[in-house]
Amino acid sequence: MALVPYVENAVPALSKLQNSSARFHFASHDILIAQDWRKLGVAAVVWDAAVVLCMYLELGHVDLKGKVSIELGAGTGLVGIVAALLGAKVTITDRKCALDFLSTNVKANLPSDLQQSAVVSELSWGEDLARFPAGGFELVLGADIVYLEDTFVPLIQTLQHLCADAAVVLLACRIRYERDSTFLNMLRGHFTVQEVFYEKNRDIHIYKAWKQLPRSDL
Repeated sequence: MALVPYVENAVPALSKLQNSSARFHFASHDILIAQDWRKLGVAAVVWDAAVVLCMYLELGHVDLKGKVSIELGAGTGLVGIVAALLGAKVTITDRKCALDFLSTNVKANLPSDLQQSAVVSELSWGEDLARFPAGGFELVLGADIVYLEDTFVPLIQTLQHLCADAAVVLLACRIRYERDSTFLNMLRGHFTVQEVFYEKNRDIHIYKAWKQLPRSDL
């Protein structure tokens, strides 16, 4: 996830994001997420897309029990935390500068018996992908990670590397600009993409993607 500098009162609508923490209740657990907009910008606040993706996971649309999963651009780690609480084995990733903050949230919100279910790791899209097993993940999660055009190609490269043949990608986002639709069209060049959920009040879409496998009958 890209970082932006903090600007005091730059956008009044974002004032709630400047709170030092945000509380949630998912998977029968109270979750307290620390936020630090001043220090890390967008990487250190909980965005609506993360909340909606957690709602979707909690509804049971995906079987998370024992699922080998990875979250991209995790920011505060809310989605990865909820996935772990629901039974997944999650690698929660972001850029190096966000890892200490991310690790603190993960450790603070997982009970001791689930601490081993979540690992925090550095991942800049398209870089050093060999550190992660090719095709090593059954589920890839991303909340509000589609907004910088320069990241589109490395993000797709990363998805291609991480996904097992039968893997599912879940991306939660707003469609704000033409570039967001452009990314979805790029993704369709490599994956089958389907909208599976829309939360009207927050204007958040969830897209499911899976690999386009070669047909054996050709």
